[in-house]
Amino acid sequence: MQTTAAPIPTAPPSGIDHDAPGVAFFDFDGTLIHGDSLPMFVGEVIGQRRAALALADAIRSCLHRHARGRGPGVDFPGSVKAVYLKRTLRGVPLADALAAAERMIPRIRWHAPLVEILKTHRRHGRRIVVATGALDLYMPALLRGLEVDDLLATGMEAEDGVLTGRLSTGNCVRRDKADRVRAWLRQHDPVGATWGYGNRPSDLPMLALMQRGEVVTIGRGQRRRSSGLQP
Repeated sequence: MQTTAAPIPTAPPSGIDHDAPGVAFFDFDGTLIHGDSLPMFVGEVIGQRRAALALADAIRSCLHRHARGRGPGVDFPGSVKAVYLKRTLRGVPLADALAAAERMIPRIRWHAPLVEILKTHRRHGRRIVVATGALDLYMPALLRGLEVDDLLATGMEAEDGVLTGRLSTGNCVRRDKADRVRAWLRQHDPVGATWGYGNRPSDLPMLALMQRGEVVTIGRGQRRRSSGLQP
């Protein structure tokens, strides 16, 4: 059974610019959709079996690298992601990657309660920003039709129309995501009230920046609860 999400306030809290409509930030994987979009995308590019084997191999490799203090990422998950992307996407034509993004669209399992919350914020005139560790290669295709104002995602480098397998930005998760959201807020100030939706623990740094931060849990009962975080 699904529980009903709590109503969204239609007025910003006191102490902020009441003339600005506000902005709502949404994580993507495990918040707006069920599961993780990255393995799905890589599977569309190189095949699901090869993608699964490459992920397992990247995990094994990074266990050894981190044991020696030589992981390519700032943390273990980031290292796994960097190795995984290099081994699976290096040399892939950009056009092929974009075509794979289009093939993903019917496979996405949207988390209906959070999509409705996004649409409710839009109806109230608030700006919508998706902040995600997912790749900028496929996110525009998946978000098509949701009226998202801005996308903060992990960039992939391409040279002469071919992916290098390297990131062109920081990995937009955890502290990096919070830093990018903070920079967005500074750039667009004043924004009015701020809402944030993400999962635990990776999105807690972003949610801590919000007037209202909501931890989203997708599972049995489709639960969603307040994080109790303060700005």
